[in-house]
Amino acid sequence: MKKYLIGTMLLTLMLISCEKSNSKEAKLPEGTHKITVVESMNASGYTYILASENGKEFWIAVRQMPVEAGDVLYFTEAMEMKNFKSKSLNKTFDRILFVNNVSKTPDVAGRAKKDVLSSAHTQIKSNAKTDVKVEPLQGGVTVKEIYEKLNELKGKKIKIRGVVTRYNPNIMGKNWIHIQDGTMFNNHADITVTTQDETKEGETIVVEGTLEADKDFGAGYRYDAIIENATIAPEKKS
Repeated sequence: MKKYLIGTMLLTLMLISCEKSNSKEAKLPEGTHKITVVESMNASGYTYILASENGKEFWIAVRQMPVEAGDVLYFTEAMEMKNFKSKSLNKTFDRILFVNNVSKTPDVAGRAKKDVLSSAHTQIKSNAKTDVKVEPLQGGVTVKEIYEKLNELKGKKIKIRGVVTRYNPNIMGKNWIHIQDGTMFNNHADITVTTQDETKEGETIVVEGTLEADKDFGAGYRYDAIIENATIAPEKKS
């Protein structure tokens, strides 16, 4: 009888210990995603991962890292891109998340989120007004008109001519450009552009893309207006 009671107590303690362990494993930091790698591929410095979370599969992209099918990864905030085309893979993703702070442990992912996102977005924040002036594009819009008629133009394809005042390549899978044309409205002197095309600061270009309004990329970084998935063409010098 005594042995039976001791055995029962040990079993009970083991069950309680297991429950506590499982509870601790299940309780992740707020906002943390736990994913399982289904498949992966590398291209242009990125690792593209087909991830599974709670029975749903979706693609994420991270800085190139070694992963294998079955690996468990954690991340917090990410930037969503729709209809993203990877030239190196010759593949278009209907939806993909570009993740900065992926980790194999949830606590590291949580601690890294603010520092990493701030570092990336600090590079692509708005520019101060510079001394540029270009001729408005026939059939296009100006920076002033974009902000002045934002409700009317949002969601539409627009064209604009401007000078590149900032160029940050390969952030979150895209090149980020700021252009100015010498016009402004309510302290907005530039417009941000995302593209797969390349350019350089000081170059006069024609941009064509979809104008989006009130775009929020998380971590406190949002844009009143941004031209996305744009094509750019340098102006030919006479």
